Amino acid sequence: MTTSTHKKLILASSSPRRKELLGTLGLSFSIQSSDVDETTKAGLAPAQIVEELALRKAQAIASRSSEGIVLGSDTIVVLDGQVLGKPLDEADACRMLSALQGREHTVYSGVALVDAQTGQKEVAHSRTDVRIRRLSDTEIKSYVATGEPMDKAGSYAIQGIGATLVEGITGDYFTVVGLPLGLTASMLARFGIKVL
Repeated sequence: MTTSTHKKLILASSSPRRKELLGTLGLSFSIQSSDVDETTKAGLAPAQIVEELALRKAQAIASRSSEGIVLGSDTIVVLDGQVLGKPLDEADACRMLSALQGREHTVYSGVALVDAQTGQKEVAHSRTDVRIRRLSDTEIKSYVATGEPMDKAGSYAIQGIGATLVEGITGDYFTVVGLPLGLTASMLARFGIKVL
């Protein structure tokens, strides 16, 4: 694999999952956590929410950098039009998983790139439908007790033990993990960072 990375790449996220996923592309990059306010105005569609937050994260880092391509990303879980964020506590995680079990929901991941030097920007999103199998209360409580759901949108991690809860997906697996790699690679290429 040959990589063209004469431009500095900065990941605007402290997420270990995004760091690992971006690393699989063979690109060298640095990490700066954006710590932006993630509230959005009411009435935005899920795609608009993830695109706005991804761009907000990328712009926050780009504004304090003199050079480099900044990559921001955001992921949400949507069930019946309602956004499920990270659980507040174990009871909230159990509530979310009870709502998701036996049903299909949609995961949206937004990706934004900002060139810190020129201000050039691009934002896009990917969506994937996920079906969670029927779960007993005991299974839900046992999964929550692992601690894995506590920092995950929708209270599950498809790349962890949560994979045992998933019956099937329609779309891109990496969108659910938190960084759609195909979309990200094609966007990076337009900013002069080629994976292949």
